[in-house]
Amino acid sequence: MLSRIAESLFWIGRYIERADGTARILDVHLQLLLEDPWIDEDTACRSLVSVMGGEVDDDVTLSRSSVLTMLAVDRDNPASIASSINAARENARRAREIISTELWECLNTTYTRTPRRIAGDKSHEFFRWVHERTALAIGVTESSTSRDDPWLFFALGRAIERTDMTARLLATRSLTEASGPSWTTILRSCGAFEAYLRTYRGAPSARNAAEFLLLDRLFPRSVMFAVSAGEQYLRALDPSNDRVGTRDAASRMLGQVRAELDYRPIAETIADLPDQMEELQVQISGVSEAIRQRYFPTSAVPIWIGENS
Repeated sequence: MLSRIAESLFWIGRYIERADGTARILDVHLQLLLEDPWIDEDTACRSLVSVMGGEVDDDVTLSRSSVLTMLAVDRDNPASIASSINAARENARRAREIISTELWECLNTTYTRTPRRIAGDKSHEFFRWVHERTALAIGVTESSTSRDDPWLFFALGRAIERTDMTARLLATRSLTEASGPSWTTILRSCGAFEAYLRTYRGAPSARNAAEFLLLDRLFPRSVMFAVSAGEQYLRALDPSNDRVGTRDAASRMLGQVRAELDYRPIAETIADLPDQMEELQVQISGVSEAIRQRYFPTSAVPIWIGENS
């Protein structure tokens, strides 16, 4: 498979997951700003934009509506939901000969129906629509794609992005010192509340909720599940078994992330949750770069091979 096609499939998976994850984070925190009058709106909005990788000038005052525009429907902002949907569609167009017709139609329809502005009282409906459209795209791919290299690159992109987005969601737990979303709210935002109750059989506590979203090996949105899945997909793409250990840089880095999660006491992670999650995002960015260098080299110098005489 051509590296450009593999790269497009990888980023289709990432952008679909990014749109869904961004919608979940915004849904939680914009609703919190609406319900809690004691939160300083400008400070909370700046922290949220920062967590999502954006920057705002100091002389600009942020509000709930401006953040909704910036991170939801602004197509020129690479951190927005609309930008992720557009990027997923563009990558699907480049890989049109590989992806299924159903996936292309799903992404194209989602792009054409993405609004350019949202009323404040309609934000929850928009976020739910994003959840449904991304779930449809993933479901179409899971049900109509052979489990070969194209599917592996798509699934690998989703695993890498899901790790990053879950880390961002956990980082927002401490956006404001006075108030922040409860652990119940965070669990509900990523569809984990019922699974958590079946596992711990009690009201969410900080330790148990963080442990579930970080370390649970059975819940698909946990960091541990996504990291382990990423390792599995990388092994399937390059199944060579070396006696001297893992040579692939991306696999090695994911293994280090998994080991740190496994052996660091959960109490230490909770005590410094924002910084720990920021460090996890840096590590995942390194993994993504290692995958790019291994499978999608953009600076490869063409070498002329002459005919044999």
